[in-house]
Amino acid sequence: MPHFSRSRIPFGAVILAVAFPYPLLAADGTVSSRPAGEVSAIVIGFTGGFVRHDNLHHGPVKLAQQIRKNIPKGTYVQVFENRHRKTAYKTILRLLDRDHDGVLTDEEKAQARIILFGHSWGASAVVLLARELNRLGIPVLLTVQVDSVAKLWQHDEVIPQNVATAVNFYQPHGLIHGRDSIRAADPSKTQILGNYRFDYREASVKCEGASWFDRNITPSHMQSQCDPHLWAQVESLVRQRIEPEPDHLAANPQP
Repeated sequence: MPHFSRSRIPFGAVILAVAFPYPLLAADGTVSSRPAGEVSAIVIGFTGGFVRHDNLHHGPVKLAQQIRKNIPKGTYVQVFENRHRKTAYKTILRLLDRDHDGVLTDEEKAQARIILFGHSWGASAVVLLARELNRLGIPVLLTVQVDSVAKLWQHDEVIPQNVATAVNFYQPHGLIHGRDSIRAADPSKTQILGNYRFDYREASVKCEGASWFDRNITPSHMQSQCDPHLWAQVESLVRQRIEPEPDHLAANPQP
């Protein structure tokens, strides 16, 4: 397994037998219809580079498929290409507008339960989207950056104050490698769960469907998007925030 420079995040999730009821993203990255029923949580992923939202070999897409297998009723899960961040933003606003009047009230904003994750350019898109939501006063439960790479005009290091928790996974090698640290704009409002280092020169991971360029020019960056152990950790973090606590824990919260 790849090496962490810090302790690993515990993995564990409650299994819920609820099927994902919502439509897949259209080929152009748009959502054609609003899901039926009230949305209780919104989970948005972004692909890296020029990877399509429906590429099942890509980490964020595989994660979304995995999450959809067992999620609480009302959870909306969708993956966008990183260049379609604005579409993701509009989708979130539409989902939060519970009375469909085109205006978000303070109550609708306060009820938001949003999780954002992405790889490479998609990880940078996560931070930009969180900032856009911050301008409207919309809270975000969790942001996850995997081998985050910012475009020239982007900044993916500082996590805005509307984000409750954030985590960064990265690998340090090759022509393309992720940001090694993130920090909170306001540490009193945002908890940085950690900056976790993977080293694929010590333990490589086989990636199916990878291009010649990825295999030969950016092998470590490529492996960060297909590493099953890394994405299992991301899945655990997501599920911890969208799955309700068992009744006995809710009644007797642990310190």
